[in-house]
Amino acid sequence: MKLTVPTMLTLARIVLIPVLVLVFYLPFKWTNFAAAFIFAFASVTDWLDGWIARRYNQFSAFGAFLDPVADKLMVAVALVIVVSVKNGPEAVWMALFSAVIIGREIAVSALREWMAELGERATVKVAAIGKIKTIVQMVALTCLLYQEPFMGLPIYLIGEWLLAVAALLTLWSGLAYLHAAWPILKKDSLNS
Repeated sequence: MKLTVPTMLTLARIVLIPVLVLVFYLPFKWTNFAAAFIFAFASVTDWLDGWIARRYNQFSAFGAFLDPVADKLMVAVALVIVVSVKNGPEAVWMALFSAVIIGREIAVSALREWMAELGERATVKVAAIGKIKTIVQMVALTCLLYQEPFMGLPIYLIGEWLLAVAALLTLWSGLAYLHAAWPILKKDSLNS
């Protein structure tokens, strides 16, 4: 197996997951900045590995498999650690938004796998709404990890609102995937 630059960037994202968790829970004042930086850096490498793969034709089957796995793991872990430090009514909303996001990722991954088995993987390709959802989600999580006001801006509150928007976009994009796959799902259920 040849390791391309995009695949190495994807592997770096996976390696950063335990680093993110460790840094987030360290008892120092700077850890919120460091955790937000690690997550933001990982988010940029997600964009960068795709750009390099397309620009320099560095595609690989392993990279195509690993990239969405790394993304989903990083987001799921960030959501879990952000929710883990909340209490009260705020925690309920954060947990609900996180469950929507993680649940959609699991459902869409399963849908894609099943569609691939039917030879219809292209039917459920990534749409523009999914890309917008990802950007909003990454910015929201970076804000939630940072937690502190910045230049008078309530960064954490901005992160909470963006996470709510990301959860709505998540539902929208999940329904778009289901809508795209519905004719195949319906046809397959009629043949059963």
